[in-house]
Amino acid sequence: MVAGYPDRILPKDDAAAKELKKRTLTNLYNARPAWLDHAHKALDEAVAEAYGWVDDWRDGKLSEDEIQSRLLKLNQERATAEAKAAAKAKAKPKAV
Repeated sequence: MVAGYPDRILPKDDAAAKELKKRTLTNLYNARPAWLDHAHKALDEAVAEAYGWVDDWRDGKLSEDEIQSRLLKLNQERATAEAKAAAKAKAKPKAV
């Protein structure tokens, strides 16, 4: 065990330490095991559903560029609404 990290186990030998060094997120994503691919697809569908785009997502109409375009538009709309709300609140006379 590593002091201060009770659930972290030290490698049993140099070979195990060498193998553990290969276990990085980059290597995992590059290998793209099926379980990770399925998890990403489930997450993508959940996000599409949250934004109301699930039909377009299921029909394959959402390319990366289309998703980014839609997200940019949403962010711009929200920023405009927030700016208007802030201006309205600032213009409102304060009660004494």
